[in-house]
Amino acid sequence: MPDLNVSSKSYPFTWPIRVYYEDTDTGGVVYYANYLKFYERARTEALRSIGFHQEQLKNESNLLFVVSSVQADYKRPAVLDDALTVGLRIVKMARTYLVFEQEILKKDEGAEILLNLARIKVACVQGDTYRPKALPESLVSKLSALLG
Repeated sequence: MPDLNVSSKSYPFTWPIRVYYEDTDTGGVVYYANYLKFYERARTEALRSIGFHQEQLKNESNLLFVVSSVQADYKRPAVLDDALTVGLRIVKMARTYLVFEQEILKKDEGAEILLNLARIKVACVQGDTYRPKALPESLVSKLSALLG
Protein backbone atom coordinates (compact mmCIF):
# COMPACT_ATOMS: atom_id res chain seq x y z
CA MET A 1 0.00 0.00 0.00
CA PRO A 2 1.42 3.42 -0.91
CA ASP A 3 1.97 6.11 1.67
CA LEU A 4 -1.13 8.24 1.13
CA ASN A 5 0.52 11.21 2.82
CA VAL A 6 3.11 11.89 0.11
CA SER A 7 2.63 13.02 -3.47
CA SER A 8 5.14 11.59 -5.93
CA LYS A 9 4.10 14.03 -8.70
CA SER A 10 5.09 11.49 -11.37
CA TYR A 11 1.81 10.78 -13.06
CA PRO A 12 1.73 9.72 -16.72
CA PHE A 13 -1.71 11.35 -17.16
CA THR A 14 -3.21 14.51 -15.70
CA TRP A 15 -6.55 16.21 -16.25
CA PRO A 16 -7.57 19.76 -15.27
CA ILE A 17 -10.76 20.27 -13.24
CA ARG A 18 -12.41 23.53 -12.21
CA VAL A 19 -14.53 23.59 -9.04
CA TYR A 20 -18.04 24.82 -9.79
CA TYR A 21 -20.77 25.86 -7.40
CA GLU A 22 -22.54 22.52 -7.92
CA ASP A 23 -19.43 20.71 -6.58
CA THR A 24 -19.57 22.41 -3.19
CA ASP A 25 -21.55 21.94 0.00
CA THR A 26 -23.21 24.66 2.09
CA GLY A 27 -19.82 25.61 3.51
CA GLY A 28 -18.42 26.34 0.04
CA VAL A 29 -16.10 23.34 0.19
CA VAL A 30 -16.05 20.53 -2.38
CA TYR A 31 -18.42 17.84 -1.11
CA TYR A 32 -16.38 14.72 -0.29
CA ALA A 33 -18.11 12.43 -2.80
CA ASN A 34 -17.38 14.82 -5.66
CA TYR A 35 -13.67 14.00 -5.46
CA LEU A 36 -14.69 10.54 -6.69
CA LYS A 37 -16.42 12.19 -9.67
CA PHE A 38 -13.22 14.11 -10.43
CA TYR A 39 -11.27 10.85 -10.34
CA GLU A 40 -13.81 9.16 -12.62
CA ARG A 41 -13.56 11.96 -15.18
CA ALA A 42 -9.77 11.67 -15.23
CA ARG A 43 -9.91 7.89 -15.73
CA THR A 44 -12.40 8.34 -18.58
CA GLU A 45 -10.19 10.97 -20.23
CA ALA A 46 -7.10 8.82 -19.75
CA LEU A 47 -8.82 5.99 -21.64
CA ARG A 48 -9.85 8.45 -24.34
CA SER A 49 -6.24 9.68 -24.62
CA ILE A 50 -5.09 6.19 -25.61
CA GLY A 51 -7.90 5.75 -28.14
CA PHE A 52 -10.64 4.02 -26.16
CA HIS A 53 -14.11 5.28 -25.27
CA GLN A 54 -16.32 3.71 -22.62
CA GLU A 55 -19.30 3.48 -25.00
CA GLN A 56 -17.11 1.90 -27.68
CA LEU A 57 -15.85 -0.74 -25.23
CA LYS A 58 -19.41 -1.50 -24.19
CA ASN A 59 -20.78 -1.75 -27.73
CA GLU A 60 -17.85 -3.53 -29.42
CA SER A 61 -16.48 -5.71 -26.61
CA ASN A 62 -19.41 -6.00 -24.15
CA LEU A 63 -17.01 -4.58 -21.57
CA LEU A 64 -17.76 -2.30 -18.64
CA PHE A 65 -15.57 -0.91 -15.90
CA VAL A 66 -16.95 -0.86 -12.36
CA VAL A 67 -15.29 0.50 -9.25
CA SER A 68 -14.86 -2.29 -6.73
CA SER A 69 -12.97 -0.45 -3.98
CA VAL A 70 -11.78 3.02 -3.02
CA GLN A 71 -9.33 4.20 -0.41
CA ALA A 72 -9.19 8.00 -0.22
CA ASP A 73 -7.25 10.33 2.02
CA TYR A 74 -8.68 13.85 2.28
CA LYS A 75 -5.83 16.24 3.10
CA ARG A 76 -7.10 19.75 2.43
CA PRO A 77 -10.31 21.17 1.01
CA ALA A 78 -10.88 22.48 -2.49
CA VAL A 79 -13.26 25.44 -2.76
CA LEU A 80 -15.33 27.23 -5.38
CA ASP A 81 -13.36 28.31 -8.47
CA ASP A 82 -10.21 26.36 -7.59
CA ALA A 83 -8.29 25.09 -10.61
CA LEU A 84 -7.25 21.53 -9.81
CA THR A 85 -5.16 18.89 -11.50
CA VAL A 86 -6.10 15.22 -11.24
CA GLY A 87 -3.18 12.85 -11.76
CA LEU A 88 -3.39 9.12 -12.31
CA ARG A 89 -1.27 6.10 -12.90
CA ILE A 90 -1.98 2.39 -13.02
CA VAL A 91 -0.12 0.58 -10.27
CA LYS A 92 -1.46 -2.91 -10.99
CA MET A 93 -2.85 -4.46 -14.12
CA ALA A 94 -4.36 -7.90 -13.62
CA ARG A 95 -6.32 -10.07 -16.03
CA THR A 96 -9.72 -8.65 -14.98
CA TYR A 97 -8.98 -5.46 -13.05
CA LEU A 98 -6.82 -2.35 -12.75
CA VAL A 99 -5.63 -0.51 -9.66
CA PHE A 100 -5.13 3.23 -10.01
CA GLU A 101 -3.36 5.70 -7.78
CA GLN A 102 -4.84 9.12 -8.25
CA GLU A 103 -4.31 12.49 -6.64
CA ILE A 104 -5.81 15.95 -6.75
CA LEU A 105 -3.49 18.94 -6.59
CA LYS A 106 -4.04 22.68 -6.42
CA LYS A 107 -1.46 25.29 -7.35
CA ASP A 108 -1.14 28.04 -4.77
CA GLU A 109 1.44 30.76 -5.30
CA GLY A 110 3.48 28.46 -7.54
CA ALA A 111 3.49 25.52 -5.13
CA GLU A 112 1.47 22.36 -5.67
CA ILE A 113 -0.67 21.44 -2.68
CA LEU A 114 -1.91 17.88 -2.29
CA LEU A 115 -5.63 17.92 -1.54
CA ASN A 116 -6.60 14.29 -1.96
CA LEU A 117 -4.95 10.97 -2.72
CA ALA A 118 -6.73 7.74 -3.59
CA ARG A 119 -6.23 4.14 -4.61
CA ILE A 120 -9.10 2.87 -6.75
CA LYS A 121 -9.64 -0.69 -7.97
CA VAL A 122 -11.65 -0.93 -11.18
CA ALA A 123 -12.95 -4.30 -12.34
CA CYS A 124 -13.57 -5.26 -15.93
CA VAL A 125 -16.94 -7.01 -16.32
CA GLN A 126 -19.23 -8.29 -19.07
CA GLY A 127 -21.89 -5.72 -19.89
CA ASP A 128 -24.77 -8.18 -19.84
CA THR A 129 -23.92 -10.38 -16.82
CA TYR A 130 -21.59 -8.17 -14.73
CA ARG A 131 -19.27 -11.15 -14.34
CA PRO A 132 -15.48 -10.65 -14.50
CA LYS A 133 -14.08 -10.36 -18.02
CA ALA A 134 -10.48 -10.32 -19.20
CA LEU A 135 -9.17 -7.00 -20.43
CA PRO A 136 -8.85 -7.10 -24.25
CA GLU A 137 -5.24 -7.40 -25.44
CA SER A 138 -5.66 -4.30 -27.61
CA LEU A 139 -6.49 -2.31 -24.48
CA VAL A 140 -3.78 -3.91 -22.31
CA SER A 141 -1.04 -2.96 -24.75
CA LYS A 142 -2.10 0.70 -24.74
CA LEU A 143 -2.74 0.85 -20.98
CA SER A 144 0.98 0.34 -20.45
CA ALA A 145 1.37 4.07 -21.23
CA LEU A 146 -0.43 4.75 -17.94
CA LEU A 147 1.67 2.42 -15.79
CA GLY A 148 3.57 4.20 -13.07
